[in-house]
Amino acid sequence: MLTFRIFLLAITLINALPLTAQDAAKPRPRARDLGIPFDGTTGINNAITDVAGVEVGHTTLISGSGRLVRGSGPVRTGVTAILPRGRSSTGPVFSGWFALNGNGEMTGTTWITESGLLTGPVMITNTHSVGAVHQAVIEWNMRSGEPLWSLPVVAETFDGILSDINGFHVKAEHVFSALESARSGPVAEGSVGGGTGMICNGFKGGIGTSSRKVSARAGGYTVGVLVQCNYGGQSELRIVGVPVGREITESGLCAAGEPPTSPFLQGLPSCTAPTSSAFARERSELGSIIIVVATDAPLLPHQLNRLAKRASLGVGRQGGMAGNSSGDIFIAFSTANASAAADSGVVTLQMLPNDRIDALFLATIRATEEAITNAMLAADTMTGADDVRVLGLPHNKVVAAMKKFGRM
Repeated sequence: MLTFRIFLLAITLINALPLTAQDAAKPRPRARDLGIPFDGTTGINNAITDVAGVEVGHTTLISGSGRLVRGSGPVRTGVTAILPRGRSSTGPVFSGWFALNGNGEMTGTTWITESGLLTGPVMITNTHSVGAVHQAVIEWNMRSGEPLWSLPVVAETFDGILSDINGFHVKAEHVFSALESARSGPVAEGSVGGGTGMICNGFKGGIGTSSRKVSARAGGYTVGVLVQCNYGGQSELRIVGVPVGREITESGLCAAGEPPTSPFLQGLPSCTAPTSSAFARERSELGSIIIVVATDAPLLPHQLNRLAKRASLGVGRQGGMAGNSSGDIFIAFSTANASAAADSGVVTLQMLPNDRIDALFLATIRATEEAITNAMLAADTMTGADDVRVLGLPHNKVVAAMKKFGRM
């Protein structure tokens, strides 16, 4: 067991050091740093970890360049772990979920529907690594002394445009690293963890987070949201109502080398050609978004189903339309009611009345909207498999659009 812990620590350090150095060298401001006027009051970190007890960890895998060679790369992928009660307490929490469009996967949801309980972490990765992550979480549970039976929650979005998705590069040790490195406090955003190879609204996407504090009159509760953003086309992108995607004339996607072979990318413009957003405007909805909503409000499972649904409105504010090929799957949990699954006879629970829940609905919508924006603003331009380049959302052009429409 000691050897296993030392191994995990080594893997964690290997993955953490490059990201820390990069962040220190080139910090990217978040939405509020740029002055984008989102509504609502955030928690101290403006992150899902503002809900006490929640911890987040990432493992980021970036290697190789040039043409796609299955099994060899290039690799732009990873895995993200969200632990509702942290690593020190793995007790179940009340939970609910919702699929806005189901062309995607989130394992474990049938048991959440049946029991109303989420046991263990929520993991997010790429589409073809769900099985590897699922098995690794079971192994981690066993090594941690948890019961031998578990149904892990693993969600995914597709990173096969930028990464060798069929090379199966996410391994058990990467899952262990994400789980063991999970922490409270600020959360790394952009091209990290499961969001490493993602594309959002035609620009570089990935992981984003935000939080809201409701008023004391509404209970003073916190709602935190984390997204893995990989959906949408450029032309529909809106930020606080401003049509930012249409104001940016260059295409977010382009070919830095020979034309890619992927059928998804027929007609992809060259990065050396005159800038044009024609490809981005015509590109259909191909991606997905996973949203995790956390709160400390005492909500029961049926209420958490309702909360998860409201994340849809945050996606809609950004221009998302849940296209036919999009997997838009959301999960919500409450850290209240610590004895939710206690096997001790009759259990006394707390519940917020339905007539008092509207403030939490609004907080979820607002935090989702801002989390998506933070995911895009945090992500640098990336060149991946087949030399496909995805532009990081240009901050100066976002600010210019905000000013043009009188929002700053």
